[in-house]
Amino acid sequence: MAKMTVEDLPLEGKKVLMRVDFNVPIKDGVVGDDNRIVAALPTIKYVIDHNGKAILFSHLGRIKKEEDKPGLSMRPVAERLSNLLNKPVTFVPVTEGKQLEDAINNMNDGDVLMVQNTRYEDVKNGENVKRESGNDPELGKYWASLGDVYVNDAFGTAHRQHASNVGIAQNIGDGKSGVGFLMEKEIKFLGNAVDNPVRPFVAILGGAKVSDKIGVIDHLLNKADKIIIGGGMAYTFFAAKGIKIGNSLVEKDKIDVAKDIMAKAGDKLVLPVDSVIADAFNNDANTKVVEGDIPDGWMGLDIGPKSIKEFENVLKDAKTVVWNGPMGVFEMPNFAKGTLAIGKFLGNLSDATTIVGGGDSTAAAKQLGIADQLSHISTGGGASLTYLEGKVLPGIDAISDK
Repeated sequence: MAKMTVEDLPLEGKKVLMRVDFNVPIKDGVVGDDNRIVAALPTIKYVIDHNGKAILFSHLGRIKKEEDKPGLSMRPVAERLSNLLNKPVTFVPVTEGKQLEDAINNMNDGDVLMVQNTRYEDVKNGENVKRESGNDPELGKYWASLGDVYVNDAFGTAHRQHASNVGIAQNIGDGKSGVGFLMEKEIKFLGNAVDNPVRPFVAILGGAKVSDKIGVIDHLLNKADKIIIGGGMAYTFFAAKGIKIGNSLVEKDKIDVAKDIMAKAGDKLVLPVDSVIADAFNNDANTKVVEGDIPDGWMGLDIGPKSIKEFENVLKDAKTVVWNGPMGVFEMPNFAKGTLAIGKFLGNLSDATTIVGGGDSTAAAKQLGIADQLSHISTGGGASLTYLEGKVLPGIDAISDK
């Protein structure tokens, strides 16, 4: 069912509650990476250009005790947003009460206001009460009462059931909520890739653990033409095939699951054929490339050159590619070659829809400078994984249907 968007909502003179994802790194009171703020600008600008009053909600980090609060204030984010918009952004240092209500009531059309970190509501009077992250019904109702319409543009938290996304949407009233441009783009790219792909459709799945990706592999077996497996989770599949894996990462309790997946997948599943192995888990360890068994005392930390060629061979004719997770221990330069090679190859796939989700894959794309050559970089690792599993995302589900 198609969801309403910000363009379907009445905005002029309205108090527009907006959930954005401004969970950005902050050091010494300064925003380190403002990509997430920049990604939300089109929706914010659309609201204020249409004379709406933009009231922004976001979480920042995790708050488990009172002492966490001062270092996780949204004030530096409001200041950075003000610079990017080139206009004042009113920052309200509380999440409820008269100060917030007065500030909202004093807004003029086209103004922007930033509410304090929604996760301040997770700790009250020193107690961990999780009002925001537990979707407290009274909190969702209260926040909804502050505005006229609601826009969710935070794909990064769409897989979470929080008061600031699901709670507000459920209480604002039917036909009064919509998704922003960023969320709309995520739904379009990920939705089309999985449910209506131009074929051949290839999924590349990496990362450490099979357990993190079982649901995705299962769901995509029915959708993709090929599934490439890399990263640490490949060694659980190696173990399932009876290949010796030395000291490589393995989830022993998932070996039978890996066997089942291989039996179901047949030649759809593409595993590495060689590995870069090391005698210790550090960048300066001794390394060599092996095919087949990995000796005792050694561990696989990246895909080898033959695997890179094999994977590129599978990808060269692809028309839709979804990539989630690195091919090796990407944070160590000596074991980043596989991830970077795959990223570079995707950047050169000119007539394919290429979608990247997940922190390390996104970091690789940026490190290579190919972000602009890819069709879409997802802003939500966990949310995009949940989407790829074919599950309902509560933050999207709560939005009014068209």
